[in-house]
Amino acid sequence: MRKQLLFGIALLSLNVFSQEHFSGINISKRGGLLNASINPAELTNMSQKFDINVFNMSLNLSNNKIGFSDLTDGTDLEKKIFSGSEPTSARLDVLIQGPSFAMKQKKWGFALWTASNIKANAIDVDVNFGNAVTNSFLGTADINSGYNQRLNAASWSEINLSAARDIIEIGNHKLSAGATLKLLFPASYMNMGVNHLQGQLTTEPISGDIYLDNATASMNFSYSGSLANSYEDSSNYSELFAGGLNGYGIDFGFNYQLKEKVQESTDGGDYTVDGYKLNAGLSFRNMGSMTFKDNNNHSSNYALNIPDAVGIGGLNLSDFEGTESIVDIEQTLIDKGYLTKETSSGPFKVKLPAVINAYVDYKIYNKWSVSAYMQQKISDDSQNDFTTIQNTVTLTPRFGGKNYELYLPLSSNEVSGFTTGFGFRLGGFFLGSGSIVTAALNDSKQADIYMGFRFGI
Repeated sequence: MRKQLLFGIALLSLNVFSQEHFSGINISKRGGLLNASINPAELTNMSQKFDINVFNMSLNLSNNKIGFSDLTDGTDLEKKIFSGSEPTSARLDVLIQGPSFAMKQKKWGFALWTASNIKANAIDVDVNFGNAVTNSFLGTADINSGYNQRLNAASWSEINLSAARDIIEIGNHKLSAGATLKLLFPASYMNMGVNHLQGQLTTEPISGDIYLDNATASMNFSYSGSLANSYEDSSNYSELFAGGLNGYGIDFGFNYQLKEKVQESTDGGDYTVDGYKLNAGLSFRNMGSMTFKDNNNHSSNYALNIPDAVGIGGLNLSDFEGTESIVDIEQTLIDKGYLTKETSSGPFKVKLPAVINAYVDYKIYNKWSVSAYMQQKISDDSQNDFTTIQNTVTLTPRFGGKNYELYLPLSSNEVSGFTTGFGFRLGGFFLGSGSIVTAALNDSKQADIYMGFRFGI
């Protein structure tokens, strides 16, 4: 509910960070750990026996209101982020892949890899409510939102064990399957949900204070770890292994390859295969949950009821100025008698952002190829016990050889819409963005960057 939180999350989308991690290179013909992160069956397609990841990082964020041109044309950003009638959403997603190792042995592939995740989101915030909270509201307005407005943040780390095997190989056709077991280390979590908010906003003409009255809603306050203390201190997102091993997840997938060329041996029996003409995969990722168990753990559901005031009155939204955590917001509402507790618990579970990934990479001619990638979330991310993810579709033309690649991802995601990026790989180093071209040529509502280094033996 605080101005700095809502506005800060939205503003990050301009300055820092798309939603699909490693867009364009995640289906690289080089193969290896990066490909296996979206489909473990890809481990059998490694071009070398060993693949060692040193460090990969992807910083992604998008919003649905503010574009790059708004930074330079004098637009009032606080008003712009809650303009129009469509609810405001802004989503930050950071993925760090640490030291990791994979190997291929005959028909098998194995991997041990590490990852850390940071997410912070404002989801479906009513524009009138958002304007009122950020003190950019005048007059009166009715709120009748039929959805769950959420402020949500989470951080956790993973140690992942993967295995894959070729299960059918006939001529130039190959089918493989793989799975990843995820050991989850939840660190910190914060969620404030305001579901089906109905009420009236009124501005007091002399003081300018904004009041919410005649209001009802279902509310959820959940927090664990350092995010319970402050949602503004960036260091509270960095304690990535703080909660210990308290969750499990699984990825599994299938991969099909149509080999490009079959060469018969001199005795007419064996054959060797050089590259592929088509590579396609289907995977189910992030099936699982993690339990937050910290000394300050708390999860409660409330009924919000602010009576109809006589004249101007009710909840003065300026009472939330100076709050730094949802603990403060929750306590303020309790002290004023506006919340009735319905359920409460200590340790609580949070579901991973489960998705289906499908992709195909087709060699057009010589060093030219094109890939199509789809990410479809399975769960409803309006639920309070769920970390968020976006639906994404990406088409990527690519030019490259064994030691280099150039690629141009063209994507569409559900928050910021269409984006175009650019990236390259030189040996084991890669650098790219899923939105840099759109940002330079158009009024993009998204920015992102990723980079990494790995090598094969």
